[in-house]
Amino acid sequence: MELGLTTFAEMIAVGDQPAPSAGQRLREVVEEAVATERAGLDVYGVGEHHRADFAASSPAMVLSAIAARTERIQLTSAVTVLSSADPVRTYQEFATLDLISNGRAELMAGRGSFIESFPLFGYDLSDYDALFEEKLALLLKIREEGPTNWSGQFRAPLTDAVVYPRTERPLPVWIAVGGTPESVARAGLLGLPLAIAIIGGQPARFRPLVDLYHRALEEGGHDKQPVAVHAHGYIADTDSQAVNDFYAPYAAAMSNIGRERGWGPMTRQQFDALRSQSGSLFVGTPDYVAEKIADIRDTLGLDRFMLHTSVGTLPHEKVLRNIELLGEKVAPQVR
Repeated sequence: MELGLTTFAEMIAVGDQPAPSAGQRLREVVEEAVATERAGLDVYGVGEHHRADFAASSPAMVLSAIAARTERIQLTSAVTVLSSADPVRTYQEFATLDLISNGRAELMAGRGSFIESFPLFGYDLSDYDALFEEKLALLLKIREEGPTNWSGQFRAPLTDAVVYPRTERPLPVWIAVGGTPESVARAGLLGLPLAIAIIGGQPARFRPLVDLYHRALEEGGHDKQPVAVHAHGYIADTDSQAVNDFYAPYAAAMSNIGRERGWGPMTRQQFDALRSQSGSLFVGTPDYVAEKIADIRDTLGLDRFMLHTSVGTLPHEKVLRNIELLGEKVAPQVR
């Protein structure tokens, strides 16, 4: 199973600790990705957001900077908000990244759990589903060899258009979902790899969705495709250190989002439940986190697990130590 990390380049103040600047945080992200490769891990992902508390509005740009500093690690968006993007430009950006990185780029396409990009780029939220469906279809058509002829509702038509540059292999496109059955089934019917964001509850409850995905793959006449999970977590040398380091930034981030969405503030009781053996938080010692990852791998039949550490803004040196432990202590046990 592949192991790696994801980030949104978070910039969230914790207690009396001010948030880092966007420039500082992006430079740290590049260093953290370099450390991910150095630790022997497989993949690093950068998510797209258009908010004051996240610095990565352009994953392809950040991943290109990482590509220049690495040689082996897979570079993926996590995710690209395809609903509010131009599929032509998106293909060009990730094709360029793939060529620069010598065939290491991936694109995870999602509808996005935040909505800031829709008014920013002039889209109506009432078209939320239709936008994603149409733009995904165009992206996949562009990916094919040969001229593209296409017309749709949300952009100008294409007539015998070849979008350049072309990759030297088909650009990998994943579908990233938060748990909507329709999105899972779409991925399977299209024969695309599936990435599931699990940020609450019990991971075992996602098994029916994975089963649905495999049925949809079969119905669509496709071979088996990879399944990945993205989940929050943090690894430290001791259990108490992991909890003490991670709880305050995590609670600050989740409480901030909760105020926007009508949730109550994150409590220590909720945090402890989430980091239990059956919960969705992967927080603890290398042995504990390795056991939880192995459990979710076996329960869901995973091919990839991506740990999202900077849910709130942790000190850079602690993130680097977390990466080191994931690569040197957790990965050998899981594998």
